[in-house]
Order: sequence, then structure tokens, then C-alpha cells
Amino acid sequence: MFDYVIVGGGSAGCVLAARLAEDPGTRVLLLEAGPSSDDVDEIHIPAAYNRLFRTKYDWNYVTLPQERADARPVYWPRGRVLGGSSAMNAMIYIRGNRLDYDAWRDDFGCTGWGFRELAPYFLRAEDNARGASVYHGTGGPLSVQDLRHKSEHGRHFIEAATRRGAVANDDFNGPQQDGVGFYQVTQRDGRRCSAADAYLAQRPQNLTVLTNATATGLVIEGGRAAGVTYRHAGREETARAEAEVILAAGAIGSPQLLMLSGIGPADHLREQGIYVIVDSPAVGANLADHPSVPVLWSTPALKGLWESSGTAGFARWMVTHKGPLTSNIAEAGGFARSDPRLAAPDLQWHVLPVAFRDQGLADPARRAMTVLVTLVDVTSRGRLRLASRDPRHRPLIDPGYLTDVRDLGALAAGVRTARDYGTAAPLSRVCAEELAPGDSVHTDHEIRDYIRASLVTTYHPAGTCAMGGDSGQAASRQASVVDPMLRVRGVDGLRVVDASVMPALPRGNTNAPVIAIAERAADLICGRAPLDAMDPALMPDHDAIGMS
Repeated sequence: MFDYVIVGGGSAGCVLAARLAEDPGTRVLLLEAGPSSDDVDEIHIPAAYNRLFRTKYDWNYVTLPQERADARPVYWPRGRVLGGSSAMNAMIYIRGNRLDYDAWRDDFGCTGWGFRELAPYFLRAEDNARGASVYHGTGGPLSVQDLRHKSEHGRHFIEAATRRGAVANDDFNGPQQDGVGFYQVTQRDGRRCSAADAYLAQRPQNLTVLTNATATGLVIEGGRAAGVTYRHAGREETARAEAEVILAAGAIGSPQLLMLSGIGPADHLREQGIYVIVDSPAVGANLADHPSVPVLWSTPALKGLWESSGTAGFARWMVTHKGPLTSNIAEAGGFARSDPRLAAPDLQWHVLPVAFRDQGLADPARRAMTVLVTLVDVTSRGRLRLASRDPRHRPLIDPGYLTDVRDLGALAAGVRTARDYGTAAPLSRVCAEELAPGDSVHTDHEIRDYIRASLVTTYHPAGTCAMGGDSGQAASRQASVVDPMLRVRGVDGLRVVDASVMPALPRGNTNAPVIAIAERAADLICGRAPLDAMDPALMPDHDAIGMS
């Protein structure tokens, strides 16, 4: 018997397990479907994460064919290992824009989740190598550092973009988000710092971590979550929770487990032969993801990152934790606006010193560079549904890419801007040929066709157990799965804490926001007073620009 049973050992689950176990009188169980990450070099070597794709460490999801993207299914890698997707992501540390969180509060009725309320939790989690400031924390579990290796491709992109009017920005989590520069990453001295590395390196005796344990359903008794059934070592087991069950299985796993347990859209559950405990139409709805489109150039004069990934490069990393293998691959980038009238950036650049083809699955052995044009203010929404009542079956994933024409228009503007950067020095001197979209693509119609044929995920699914309150244009019991305390509506003793609770995606990579959500959730669950709200832009030593 435990006080808390947490399902999912990804970013949120690791944070929750560590924070809840800080009380030595509390018994905590963390269930992770995948294995431990201790003995896997490809997890710890920053540049090797694509080698984990379609292995036992990957859920290996594939979406339904996307009608507006040439009827193509899209591969979705997701971490199936302790640390979750933080063990196989690009390690980019981005919080998003303050307008994102203020919209959660104002538009969705999520009291307590505005930027000022979340800011102290970003700082509490962080150990930034640049030191403490009003925008950054030190001493937290999550190591945030500057890259040890910065490819010339990124430097050329930054200089070319600034020549075309972009602002140089060395901190996208500081006074402003717009601009171009190198990213900070969740690394510790040349090694990946996953959520497991950050929060579970030292485990107290009152915390039990069980890997290779796949949750199969919730035990609900008298309207209350009393435990979790799971499969481990070929046997069906049950873990009981005296206080709460917490789902931290991500935007796919959490709604899937709710529906398997009878919490979801009643008609759909009945179609699958599942007894309906709570008719909750919003479970699985509101699915959002950041789509990306690659722009590629041949760069024969610049040595490719892959050329340093052989035996010598591996030996150098093993001995010194330095060199090209410390690259996160998406080293540089930044944020821009497809329309200058927008209140905040809607585009993000990811600059890679390799040819990014087939979502990183193709052999990169050609000297090239890629700018991934990413839409971070997404209007399109999709849905997740069960394929079967059997928990071993993957759910049906439909992100609804480009179902709102505004997304297509913004991406087209982004592709044009990225191509324009490629015509500016010094990029123009090293980019010998545009490989994609290519010389045959010129008109707006041709660019949009290219986007439909090339669109891929940026690995940021969210929203399928959306949070909502009692006020706001989208906040009602029918439009949200959890309340602002992250409690599942209609069932006592059950919460969801992961990216699925985001009512809308933040503008940027989602790992840091998920960790902040879990940090705040731990205080809510324990009944501790939330950290005092703060606004860095209003503090004495803030940069005069102010957060944009």
C-alpha cells in the first residue's frame, strides 16, 4: 500500500516522485512502462538521441493519415524509458511566452496558472550555469547550460538572420523571446540531464521506482481512484493508493488510461465495450502539436556533425565529455512573427548542422544544414481515441495538422523567411544549393504544396486532458478534463499532471513547461502554499525591454 501511485516516469512523473517523497512519512510508487536508462550510452550522449528512435526505448507512435498533409501518417517518437521523452529529446530549454500562461488563466479560467504564478516554479527547478538572476535560478535539480559545441552552421545562420533584420538574442527565456541565437540546453557537463538524472539520482527509501511496469487500468471504488493495475514480469499486479493516483503518462498515455478505465466520451467508450464511469467528452480532445517543415541546403565547405560521430568522436566524449557529440543537433534558432502585428512570436527556428530527412531516421551522410520552420502558435486541433479496449493496442492519434488554414499560411511565411535568410551572407557563401523545397518551388501555391508533403512533428503533443476553470470562454465542465487543481472531474483522488493538461500549447519546446507544471502540482497535492507570484520584468534588476 502506498500513499501516492504515479503512472509514468517521464518529466512530470520524475518531478512528482521526488517532490512528494520529500516527506519521509509519505510512501510513493512511480510506475514506468519502459526500462531504466542507466546503461544506455545513446541516452547520455547528447548527439546520439536519434539512435533511440524505433528501439525499445521509444513508444514508436504513428498518427492516422493526415488529410491536409497529403494523407500521410506521421511518426511520433515518445520516450519509453525512465525520464520519458526528456531522455530522447533535443534538450532545448525554453519556457514559452508569458502570454501563453496568461491565456491559460484568462481565456480558460485556470486560476493560479498565469505567468506570474508559474515563474517561480521555473526558477525553483533550474540550475543555470550562467548564475542566478531575476530570470534564472540556481541550485535546482535541472541543469541548464550553454552548449559545449557550437557548429559553424548555427553561427552563419545567426549572422545571416541579423543581416535580414532579426535581433540577436542570447537568452530566449530572458527579457524577450524574439530573435536568433544559440539555445541553452538541459545538460550537465556534456551529458544529457534528463528529468530522471535531475530528480531521481538519489532516491529516498520511501520512494519505490518500478520500471518495465505498464499500467493497464485504474481501480475506481465508490467514485474514488483507489489504485492502478499494471503488468510487470508477465503478471497482472495492483498497486493501491491511500491518498491519490496521479497520471503523468503524457498527452497520449494519460487520456488512453482514463478511457480504458471508463472515463471519457460515453459513446466512444460504449463502442469499445467499456463500462462508462464518467461521461467526459473532453478526454482525448483538444490534441495539439507544433508542426515543422524543413528547409535544407547543401553545405560542402562545412564539415558535417555526422563526420565526428565515429570511434574517435565517441572515445573523446567518453573521456572528456567534450567535442561534437555534446551537440544537441538543434543547436541554434530563435523566434519570429509571421505577421509583425502579432502580439507574440508564432514561429520558431531549429537550425541543424545535418540534413534532416525522414524525421532523423535517414542517413545524414551528406554535408548539409537544415532549418526546421516550426509553428508554435497552433490553431488546428485533433483528437485521440482508443483502437481497442485492450491496453496493449496503441490509440488512434489524429493531430489534425493544418485543419485550420491559418496554420498553413503562417508556415508558408516561415518558409519564405528561412529561404530569405539563406540568401544573406555568410549563409549565402556556404550554401551551395537549396535541397528543399528546391529551385522548382516558387509560388505561394507551390510552397503550400511542399508544406503539405513535408510537414512533420516537433514532438510536442499536448492538450488531451485539458485544464479549465469555472470562468473563461473555453472553461466549462464539458470543455475540460481537470480543474485548476489538476483533479479529474467526476472522480475523487485522481489527478493528471503532464502536457495533456495544457489547454493550449506554449510557444516553444515543452519540456521546461511540463517540469514547471509538475513542480507547482507537487505543492498543490501536498497542500503546501504555492510559491509567491513574481514578475521578473517588474523586479529591480530586470532588463528594460520587458518580456514580450
